[in-house]
Amino acid sequence: MRRPHGLGGEVSVDPLTDFPDRFRPGASLLWGRGEDERPLVIASVRPHAARWLLRFEGIDDATAAARLAGGELAVSEEDAVPAPEGFFYSHAIRGWRCEDGEGRLLGIVEGLERTAAGPLLTVATPGGREALVPFVEGIVVSIDEPARRIVLDPPEGLFEL
Repeated sequence: MRRPHGLGGEVSVDPLTDFPDRFRPGASLLWGRGEDERPLVIASVRPHAARWLLRFEGIDDATAAARLAGGELAVSEEDAVPAPEGFFYSHAIRGWRCEDGEGRLLGIVEGLERTAAGPLLTVATPGGREALVPFVEGIVVSIDEPARRIVLDPPEGLFEL
């Protein structure tokens, strides 16, 4: 969340979701910043350039909205939309093993980021480094959800960078 917009309690939000339809009046979200967390219910929503302007129940002025600035919004596990086939939430694959085709450990998934260039896996390597791996066909050979395992065929040197 960025900052208040106007005097009526709206906040400017950069959508980091592939499901912007979740921003609708009555929807429950979790707001958090550091150790502070609280539930919020959307009272109104409207698009504004590349952002959304949200107003929450009980947040009726710019001062109350300013207290939310810098926080992040999330959907609770109970309210999460099931992921479509072939789509993975970052939190759902965190901790999965990444292996090569021979079963050797390449690293552990720390996250999945959506970027302008496409989705990137953040992988913590056994050597303590972090590798950014394009989450695309050709590099991602297979995904075994029950085993929490992703088989990769990375370009030479990707894990040595």
